[in-house]
Amino acid sequence: MARRSRAAETGAALARSPFRVDRDRIVASPFFARLAGVTQVVSPTGSGLLVHNRLTHSLQVAQVARAIAERLTGDPAAAPVVDRLGGLDADVVEAAALAHDLGHPPFGHLGEQVLDRLARERLGLPDGFEGNAQSFRIVTTIDLHGPGGTGLDLTAAVRAAVLKYPWSRRGHPDPHPSAAALPPRGAGPLPGAPEAGSAKFSAYATELDDLRASRAAFGRVGPWQQTVEAAVMDIADDIAYAIHDVEDFHRVGVLQQAGVAGELRGWQRAGAAAGADRPGGALERLRRRLRDKDGWAYEDDAFAAAVERVRAELADGLLAASFDGSMAAERAVAEFSARWTARLVGGVRLLSDPPVRSAHVTLATEQWHEVAVLKFVHRRFVLERADLASHQRGQATVLAGLVGALHDWLSDDDDETHKPPRLRDLVALARGEFAVLVPAADVDRMARGRAVVDYVASLTDGQASALLDVLTGRSARLWTDAAVL
Repeated sequence: MARRSRAAETGAALARSPFRVDRDRIVASPFFARLAGVTQVVSPTGSGLLVHNRLTHSLQVAQVARAIAERLTGDPAAAPVVDRLGGLDADVVEAAALAHDLGHPPFGHLGEQVLDRLARERLGLPDGFEGNAQSFRIVTTIDLHGPGGTGLDLTAAVRAAVLKYPWSRRGHPDPHPSAAALPPRGAGPLPGAPEAGSAKFSAYATELDDLRASRAAFGRVGPWQQTVEAAVMDIADDIAYAIHDVEDFHRVGVLQQAGVAGELRGWQRAGAAAGADRPGGALERLRRRLRDKDGWAYEDDAFAAAVERVRAELADGLLAASFDGSMAAERAVAEFSARWTARLVGGVRLLSDPPVRSAHVTLATEQWHEVAVLKFVHRRFVLERADLASHQRGQATVLAGLVGALHDWLSDDDDETHKPPRLRDLVALARGEFAVLVPAADVDRMARGRAVVDYVASLTDGQASALLDVLTGRSARLWTDAAVL
């Protein structure tokens, strides 16, 4: 069956299902293990805080994705739509959820933005860097833990389910979604560089053939649309993010009840009249953005109801008592997380013909607005904090220094034998890929640039900082800090 094309049939496997084999390979990958040292929001390295990292986040997304898949496959009314669109298998969505963050670089989303800018502006790579595209590159090209020479040799269904944004930065498919008057979510132009192409995408030019082959079995799915399994993975990611990041920052005392309650109540009192610099003003800006960009889902009454529910259960519920580490505090967090996860998973529905800003799998109206408000709370009261911004500026400096030092080393023809073996291997791999994609004069330059990006993106937060210390002469621990080379 086409969904199983390129499934592994060789070598020892612990599972009979090819989709379970895919899952086992992803979990056994060193790229998966490294996620334990990669930022979700706050770096797990040296923080002293018990917060989610990319590994625990991926595990939770997999748990939620499987629950959604099992719920939908148990619904007889959903079967005709699912069958028409290519199928829905719980093992596929679990595998895709485990793989979806493999390409996230050190320092999380901040690292992703910095690497993209450096890749485009300093290294001259038109595709830049994108975490989703890097995940797809890992499972199809870079990882060596499948039975073939490159990649994990995953089934077509799992590879397609990893494609959250099933297009390239520019050019594919034609017409490209970024050119639409109302583009799909993520396909809009890159902020500050609209000429660069889509802000989000799931395949570099080097993996376009893999993208096409992965989706060939899903002919009933539109060229800009996710497969049903990719949509389940994507919505599970949203649910986990909305709940567990709020949980994290309550635990560490960052998410304060007064600020959250003041903003929510301020909007409830003033509504559309909420002033920009007054409590409720930021929430009103969110409401207007949702109304203008997502009119297919937005409703005034549903937004107001979502604000009320989040105020009652988060601001006046979970956050009313500070987290002190007691068993009662732990129980409150566990009950909040379980209650909201069940509510949001219970709100998942299947659309036969979704609007362009949605997918075939989406949330019911009430839950869609609730996720938007929960994510707003996290963004407003955690991500926009000045102390986090200052910390992230330091992380951006680390990545810029690391990219510059490694690129300079690769460009030094007098020191060929001492260059890190893995870095040399990545240059050779990229050189073979670019040889058939770009003019001969550009091959070496672009191969060096892509190799540096691949190399840096495969580090943990701690490895990135330690390696920069080595390359700038600041480290006194030669045999530990330089071990990553």
